[in-house]
Amino acid sequence: PYIDSKGNFGKQYSRDMQYAASRYTEVRLEKFAEEIFRGLDRDAVDFVDNYDGTMREPTLLPASFPSVLVNANQGIAVGMASNICPFNLREVCEATIAYLKDPGTDLLDILPAPDFPSGGEIIYNANDMRRVLTSGRGSVRLRAKYRIDKKNGVIEVYEIPYSTTVEAIIDELSDLVKSNKIREIADVRDETDLSGLRIAIDYKKSADPELLVQKLFRQTSMQSTFSCNFNILINGMPRVLGVKQILGEWLSWRRSCIKRETAFELQRKQDRLHLLMGMEKILLDIDKAVAIVRETDKESEVVPRLMAGFDIDEIQAEYVAEIRLRQLNREYILSRVADIRTLRDDIEDLKDVLADKERLDAIIIQALTSVAKKYGTDRRSVIVPDEEVEEFSDHQMIEDFRLRLYLTAHGYVKKLALTSLRSAGDLKTKEEDWIIQDMESHNKAELVFFTDRCNAYKLSAYEIRDHKPSDMGEYTPNLLSLEEGERVVHLVATDDFAGYMMIGFQNGKVARIPLKAYETKTRRRRLINAYASASPVVAINHSVEEEPYAVLSSNNRMLVFESKDVPEKATRTAQGVQVLLSRKGSVMTGLRRAAEAGIKDPKSYRARKIPAAGSLIREGSLEERQMGLDGMPHET
Repeated sequence: PYIDSKGNFGKQYSRDMQYAASRYTEVRLEKFAEEIFRGLDRDAVDFVDNYDGTMREPTLLPASFPSVLVNANQGIAVGMASNICPFNLREVCEATIAYLKDPGTDLLDILPAPDFPSGGEIIYNANDMRRVLTSGRGSVRLRAKYRIDKKNGVIEVYEIPYSTTVEAIIDELSDLVKSNKIREIADVRDETDLSGLRIAIDYKKSADPELLVQKLFRQTSMQSTFSCNFNILINGMPRVLGVKQILGEWLSWRRSCIKRETAFELQRKQDRLHLLMGMEKILLDIDKAVAIVRETDKESEVVPRLMAGFDIDEIQAEYVAEIRLRQLNREYILSRVADIRTLRDDIEDLKDVLADKERLDAIIIQALTSVAKKYGTDRRSVIVPDEEVEEFSDHQMIEDFRLRLYLTAHGYVKKLALTSLRSAGDLKTKEEDWIIQDMESHNKAELVFFTDRCNAYKLSAYEIRDHKPSDMGEYTPNLLSLEEGERVVHLVATDDFAGYMMIGFQNGKVARIPLKAYETKTRRRRLINAYASASPVVAINHSVEEEPYAVLSSNNRMLVFESKDVPEKATRTAQGVQVLLSRKGSVMTGLRRAAEAGIKDPKSYRARKIPAAGSLIREGSLEERQMGLDGMPHET
């Protein structure tokens, strides 16, 4: 830092931390600031008028190191922006020296990654970093540092990415908890104090803290990117440069500064030598000089007479005339003669510096080495190779919990966590709507929605947002992007696509298709030709094991048969086998598992073989419910 401050100036990692009023703060320049101001008094850079013309200010500061790469610079102008990440001072100095000695050197070995004052971890990818160093564009992935206190069930975050703040992270965590996107967090506290940053995240006993942290990295700014755009003004013109180009421009400019300083020092010594050369002429005949002064009538004539008497110019004569009488001793004279010899040597040396590029570069290297040694520090941002970062798949990152799914006749699907059902009242549905299907499953289950248009739509349960019992649920035409008038008739939740689908058609046929037929390697959302379209579908059911089924006809007949009597077809569009025979134009109106059909005496509705016409439904042989076209019980 260039500033030594006293008082509360706020913190870079805090958005809301209040800084103290100016009367309670004070600052002074650090010793390090000498490295950016040194040379201002020796004409190292140009000066221009300040905003009101009352003072002069430098156009640039003659820093002895590439400060543009050490300090983060972010700014927006009209039609352009700049975003320069900070690098470690010691590494920048070493990289500059290496580049100066060999412009073809691989800077990535010396300057591997930025170094942010906020610390954190840099997820390092050599190709991405090389792109930043080469082109000045790219991004750097940053992560917060944390430790897990398993004894107290706390995740402590103590360093965060440079581009975020404590308050932003806490706000994001709160939003995730409120929206039920993260269920493992019990509490979040900002415990930042004078000792430094600290965010405490209490996690529930059932949570895996490492997996929770990975979720937070994905869903909050605890992991973020710093987008690099090294847009720099070079001679007043904006240019996007890579680090090598920046170092090249800086070295060219730095050589110019040193040349100007050297020329300034050369001129100063030449002026001094000029004065001493005039004094030398007089000191060789001091008696003559004294006589000239004594014989001069007026003080204003002393300088002209000395100029004429010793063949010196006015500046030399003025200098000699100002010498006091007490200085005209042997020691003073010998000292000035020695100064002349020293000045002549220094002048030759300075001229050699101006003429020798290698000597200019040696001065730059010496300054860089001194800066790195005196002010260099260890890295704050830890470099973590990306191959060492444990990556969790999207499926692993999803929280899994038990839930219940509800499908209504009007096409709404509702997802409720079992924990929210324990204290829930009645489930809310639209007026004149009712639940036609409900099942228990979990958040990572695969869902298959069958519609009356021979289509199947696939979703994962976690893709449906969580609902409250008082919510209507998701409207499936919008959720699945159904066609106009298309409706969902059956929902299946599965993990391994085990079991089979029993699909009943109006013409009395039943198709048995393995659920595996609807499994795809890719994430296809819609499957067309999910079943045969030769006859309108009556009902769709899913079974895992062999079990009896019941079909209902429009002439009030019922037939109970075993699912194993229907051969399984590998193709989804198989028309199935005839199960129910038509009597006087009757059609099949229902199909469902016999165990759910409410039949008091299933044996009385069995036939020796299928197809069969079924038996007339006797009064009182069914429970107080009836089967609808969708294969689900209707309210009576």
